[in-house]
Amino acid sequence: MVLRAMPPPAWLSPPFPENDVVISSRVRVARNLAHHRFPHHASDNELREIREKVHRASEPLSLTALARMTEAERDFLLGCRLISPDFEPGKPGRLLLVNTPRSLSIMVNEEDHLRVQGLTAGWSHPSALQIADTAIQVLGQQIEFAKSSPWGFLTSSPYNSGSARRDSALAHLVGLAQMRRLLPSLETLRASGLIVRGIFGESSRAVGAFFQISSTSDRAAGFVGAIEYLMDIERSARAQFPPEELIKVARQAIEYAVVSRELEMADAFRVLAYVRWACAEKLPGFTLEVQQIDHLLSTMEVNGHHDPAGAARERANTLRNELEPVLSLP
Repeated sequence: MVLRAMPPPAWLSPPFPENDVVISSRVRVARNLAHHRFPHHASDNELREIREKVHRASEPLSLTALARMTEAERDFLLGCRLISPDFEPGKPGRLLLVNTPRSLSIMVNEEDHLRVQGLTAGWSHPSALQIADTAIQVLGQQIEFAKSSPWGFLTSSPYNSGSARRDSALAHLVGLAQMRRLLPSLETLRASGLIVRGIFGESSRAVGAFFQISSTSDRAAGFVGAIEYLMDIERSARAQFPPEELIKVARQAIEYAVVSRELEMADAFRVLAYVRWACAEKLPGFTLEVQQIDHLLSTMEVNGHHDPAGAARERANTLRNELEPVLSLP
C-alpha cells in the first residue's frame, strides 16, 4: 500500500519558486572515506565499519537513521527522491540518514561510501547547494575523504571524480512535448554537457514529460543558465496551446483514470502530467494546487515488488478518489 503516513519531503513544502515548470532542485555530492575500499570491493565487515564511522560523524546534524525498511517504504522514499533506485537498504553496511524536514538525505554505501543530497522545492538551487555543502563540511570534520591530485575527490566511477557533485532539477516539460519541440530542446541541453534522464534517474523512462536535468560540473552558472532557458522555452510552448483544448485533454485524462480499475505507473504519470499542466495554468475547474499533484506523483508505488497488480489497483483507486471531484466542477 502507499505509505502516505510517512513524512513528506521538503520539496512538497513552501515556498515553491517557479514550480509550474521545475518541481524540485537537488544537489548531490559523493564522497568516499580515505583508506577504505569502494563499496563494491569492500567486505561486509568493512562496510559496517564505514557505516558506523559515518553515523558517528553525522551526530551534529541530528539526523534520523533508517537501517531497515519494507519494500513499500523503499518505494515511498524513492518516489520522494530521498534515495536512488540503486540503494539497497537490506544489504550489509547500508544506512539512510535524513533530517526532520526531509531536505537532506545521506545514503551510506550505495555506489560510493557517501551520497549526500540536498533537496528543495521548485527552482531553488542555491538552497539545495547550501544544505548539501553544510552536511559535507560537518562530516569532513571527523572523516578524511579520499582525494588525490590531479583528479580531486575519488569516486567509484572515475567519471564522477573531481568535485563529485551533481546539480539537478526535476522539470515538467509537457508544453514542449505537446508542441513537438521536446526532442530538439533536449538535444540542445545534451550538446551543452547536461544529462537528461527520467524522473528516477538513469534507469528510468521519462513518462509524462517529467525529466531530471543534471550537470556534473561544479560551475553552477552554466547549469543555472540552462534551466532558466528551459523554463522560458517551456512556458513559451505552453502559451501556444489553446486553453480550451488543454481543458478537454486534461478532463479526458481524468475520465480515463476514473474508469480504470488498474493503472500502470506510466499511465498514472501521463494522467497527472495533463492535470498538473491545467492546474498550473489555473484553468476553470482545475482548482488543485500544483503541489497537490506533485504529492500524488511522489506516492505512486514505483515497483510494487510483492504485488504488482495490487499496486496498479491502488494507483487507480488513489487517482479516482483525488481527481473524480474535478469532473463535477463546471
